[in-house]
Amino acid sequence: MYGLAAARWVQESRSAHYVLVPASDEDLLRAWFWLGFGQQQAHALRPLPDETPVPPPRVMVRRARRSDLPALARLEVELPRQHSLAPVFSASPVPSYEECLAGREEDFDDPAYTTFVAEFQGSVIGSSIGCSLELSSSHPPLIRPDHAGFLAVAAVFPHARGLGAGRALGEAVIAWTAEAGYDCVATDWRVTNLLSSRTWPRLGFAESFVPLHRLVGY
Repeated sequence: MYGLAAARWVQESRSAHYVLVPASDEDLLRAWFWLGFGQQQAHALRPLPDETPVPPPRVMVRRARRSDLPALARLEVELPRQHSLAPVFSASPVPSYEECLAGREEDFDDPAYTTFVAEFQGSVIGSSIGCSLELSSSHPPLIRPDHAGFLAVAAVFPHARGLGAGRALGEAVIAWTAEAGYDCVATDWRVTNLLSSRTWPRLGFAESFVPLHRLVGY
């Protein structure tokens, strides 16, 4: 089926091909690997926690305040900036600080999103956002579990990595998901972002679907 579809796509100069595969089907994944596809991202799920985690003693996590907006805007620049570097090499543009600040100011009071910040020695060093999985455009209905919360994004400034802030921010969203009454929590990440590929599985996220990608002729 892919061979038939790809022949037309290539004739139409559509050289970037994508497929979303269940992570549990190893034979199907192997078939796509034989066709030249490689893993680009990971969609993952985890059950709700039995108890509230204790954050690292050096890092304090709290709800974001309006006074945090400048730091939140800088953190929103940080993740795509990191993705533009090796080994991710994302072609997506890195937004400007001014763009991110304006967007944060406009959306700060939106009740659909819950933002957390991590502080170290009185300074904001990272942030994370929780919301309903239904708000994620990267999780189509076919693969979306009912009534799931979503760890939408998390970022930590490079100078503050190694303090446990990323884990604490992820745990804050997971705990919020349970408090909000969701049945489970989902997230996704670029697998070539090695920090994410190490952090989120350690927090109990297991791959549910695998987005694969191929560039024909490369």
